[in-house]
Amino acid sequence: MSDDAGGLPDGKARGLSIGKVAEATGLSVHALRFFEREGLFLREIPRTGGGQRVYEQSDVDWLLLCGRLRDSGMPIATVQQFAALVRAGPGNELDRLALLQEHERAVRAKIDDLSACLEVIHGKVVTYEQHLRDGTAAGLWSPSPLTLPRRDSSVQ
Repeated sequence: MSDDAGGLPDGKARGLSIGKVAEATGLSVHALRFFEREGLFLREIPRTGGGQRVYEQSDVDWLLLCGRLRDSGMPIATVQQFAALVRAGPGNELDRLALLQEHERAVRAKIDDLSACLEVIHGKVVTYEQHLRDGTAAGLWSPSPLTLPRRDSSVQ
């Protein structure tokens, strides 16, 4: 017997509560509701007769993937696009692959940029360590006193 609100039969929760999903994913309850509103889940999340959301482990797994995609810099709009492709089912695997390949390229470029930054920072660390060991660190990259240009009193 199903309730009129489209919830689970007999109103009984058989999966995970929103609190358990928040705990499992590290997302807040607010973020989970946002993900649902924005169409980021692969399915409509069913509710009990009392209106409580009931998630499955597959929803948690999907959220963990979405979290990794977001952490790697994928915009919400792209995650939405990927979710829509997956929801649409078989036949669009090439589109999914293209989307993931493009994001992979972007992440690799970001890693390359960060690696270049890390090299510069490491070079500075080595320089400072050497100067500290040698006792020559005083004055390293000390800012000069700020010198403001003289203001012409005739100009207001």
